[in-house]
Amino acid sequence: MPRHARIVAAGFPMHAILRGIDRTAIFFADADRLAFLDALAGLAASESVRVHAYVLMTNHVHLLMTPESERGPSLLMKGLGQRYVQHVNRAYRRSGTLFEGRFRSSVIEADSYLLACQRYIELNPVRAHMVHAPGDYPWSSYRCNALGGADPVVAAHPLYLALAETEEARRSTYRDLFADEIPEDALVALRDATNGGFALGSPRFLRQIAAMIGRRTWPGKSGRPKKEPPDASQLDLPL
Repeated sequence: MPRHARIVAAGFPMHAILRGIDRTAIFFADADRLAFLDALAGLAASESVRVHAYVLMTNHVHLLMTPESERGPSLLMKGLGQRYVQHVNRAYRRSGTLFEGRFRSSVIEADSYLLACQRYIELNPVRAHMVHAPGDYPWSSYRCNALGGADPVVAAHPLYLALAETEEARRSTYRDLFADEIPEDALVALRDATNGGFALGSPRFLRQIAAMIGRRTWPGKSGRPKKEPPDASQLDLPL
């Protein structure tokens, strides 16, 4: 069965997950994580992709990024696969690939989901019981977004910048967001859209992206696909 083309829309944020083969480890030492981040920063700049949030887990990576072109995410991920796998193969005297063949992704509606997605990404180590608080984990964008740490990977999204007028007030407001749990329906929507390769947002947003790329951007049902996306209640997305 042929694979569906990835949904990518220039100028719209995308949540992406890159996993190790069979969910095996992709990072073995801090030097590996530093090498990955160095490659990510360089490729994000060269491919004109702005990375708003990330987390490096033991066997997978989450990215929240906005590409300036439709080819940007694929070129960035391809470059990461080449550069980082070369680093690992040299360092550990191994051969072959390291990642799953395709990364999983979802174009998301910024107004509804961008800040929730940033929190979802930066809270991964807490949900995995690796740390008690997101700031305790050194391999995510939280220390940059919430604490003001320097990070050459991170480029702030306009919605993050709009949280407050000054940097300190912005970071404080952002930290306050973590006091509330992300609603379960939002978590499910983020996971399902990313794993399924669909767009995530309001019915109007889904239609907008569908018109841009020329095909359906929402999950279909068995049988003949509908020509229009269902209403919000049928999409099982938070209002």
